[in-house]
Amino acid sequence: MTAFIFPGQGSQKVGMGVELAEASAHAREVFEEVDEALNQKLFALMKDGPESELTMTANAQPAIMANSVATARVLDKEFGVALADKADCVAGHSLGEYSALCAAGAFSLSDTAKLLRLRGIAMQDAVPIGVGAMAALLGADIDKATALAEAAAEGDVCEVANDNDPTQVVISGHVAAIDRAIGMAKDHGIKRGLKLPVSAPFHCSLMSPAALRMKTALGDTPPQAFTVPIFANVTAGQVTDPAEEQALLVEQITGRVRWRESVLAMREAGIEKFVELGGKVLGPMVGRIDKEAATVSLVTMEDLEAFAKENA
Repeated sequence: MTAFIFPGQGSQKVGMGVELAEASAHAREVFEEVDEALNQKLFALMKDGPESELTMTANAQPAIMANSVATARVLDKEFGVALADKADCVAGHSLGEYSALCAAGAFSLSDTAKLLRLRGIAMQDAVPIGVGAMAALLGADIDKATALAEAAAEGDVCEVANDNDPTQVVISGHVAAIDRAIGMAKDHGIKRGLKLPVSAPFHCSLMSPAALRMKTALGDTPPQAFTVPIFANVTAGQVTDPAEEQALLVEQITGRVRWRESVLAMREAGIEKFVELGGKVLGPMVGRIDKEAATVSLVTMEDLEAFAKENA
């Protein structure tokens, strides 16, 4: 059994999608449709940068999604490997959950782009720049990270935002609390805390204003039926009902990305192979969560061709 998985923020880089667009009209169509939906030359930004602009949340989110969906589209149209036929479930990391839903037919491409643009702006607007921060705790498991976050809070917000794999947990909250946590990491048996180059403290309670805006947006553009089940970030459980998924997408803004638990839940459900579309971030994470799991990351035409040959 196979899961198709979709990367989240941090996987963006200048030049992403360019090779696919040069090789495939189907990829070009995806990037053109996203440009049109956003009334922006997003693909030009993906192609040429500047990186500082591409990394801005409101650009990075739709760009990463467009790249993942273009990868899935090329795999289907050029190589005859369709998600609906090959995947037993889908999952995505944070914004990747939207890419997964788009690829599984819950949202149209242009609606997904618009939702992610709004999500990026809403998350950026929720907390003034300089007030919030995030840090990766290296060599931390969830218990150590939780204890550290609680100790460092001191009346500020300091919460576990991403449980990525057994060696990396991300915390999010007020700058002062995150700085305290980095300083206290070693005392909690954690190798080190590393501040992340993000513009807002994602996946913590400071994001409540963004969750309200997304609730309205998803009320206006709710997910439709999807072709395969999705494993949701905030519950790490399997979802087949669009109304349930709609509520979970709102919760996801302030809630923890339970990626490690999601992978374990997919493994328990019988998933043997994880196929990452449009990045090389989640595959290695899956490998650290479960060494027995087979993983493949599809980025280039060569990757897609090799995968299609194996899965013909």
